[in-house]
Amino acid sequence: MTKAVFFDIDGTLINIHHKRTSISPMVKRAIHELRAAGHRTFIASGRPWAYLSAEMTSEGLFDGFVLMNGAVVILDGQVIFRQDMPAQTVREMVALAEEKGLEYILEGHPKVYLRPEFKGLENVYRNIKIDVDEFVRDFDLEDVQAAKLEFLCDTPGADGAFEKLLSWPGVTGLIDPTLRKYMELYAADISKATGIQWALEYMKVPLENSYAFGDGLNDLEMMGTVGHALVMGNAGPELKSLAEHVLPTVDEDGVAEGIYRYILKRI
Repeated sequence: MTKAVFFDIDGTLINIHHKRTSISPMVKRAIHELRAAGHRTFIASGRPWAYLSAEMTSEGLFDGFVLMNGAVVILDGQVIFRQDMPAQTVREMVALAEEKGLEYILEGHPKVYLRPEFKGLENVYRNIKIDVDEFVRDFDLEDVQAAKLEFLCDTPGADGAFEKLLSWPGVTGLIDPTLRKYMELYAADISKATGIQWALEYMKVPLENSYAFGDGLNDLEMMGTVGHALVMGNAGPELKSLAEHVLPTVDEDGVAEGIYRYILKRI
């Protein structure tokens, strides 16, 4: 029976902290073999479409995409679900960010929007090989539909601004736990889990035939939802506690082992 397999990107398929921004040949081969066996493969990421590399969108690795933590779901090139944040919420958050001197990026589908003066965020994306030249740099906020926002500041927590943004009604997100200078926000009623549920229902694939690979805190909901939770060895204890199987790390091609051992059952 057809299985649906969902892959996080950062820390799962690639390791941006070690400058490994491409999927390894071994993992690519395993994903291709999954598809050749008749199974459906998905990216499940906090990233928007504009942050995806050509190998993820153009090399025949994935049937679909759960993006921006579930705000957009794509299958076979068709958007089957989309939920943008309320325009008034976006405008109010941007006003607060500008008042507090925060850099921000507005993530929609398929475009993202970044002011040209926000060099800090621009450098963040350039350093992880995201094509900033494809971003929309000149825009009118009234014309933007955004499903997710990211913020960057100079001081930890932005002197309380991050907590204020995170407490906004109807919103959830994550603050970088290390430096506390980066935050992402999205609607509280969506997650990778809700995006996966949309995809499964659309394909009529039962939950028990779903698998997820991940390593981060924004993977908690999907690991608690899918039939089989395959957690990377580099994940933290919160995610490992939900694992059906803990795999080798991303640098050890743990995804390939998970595919061959637990899905295709060839090792």
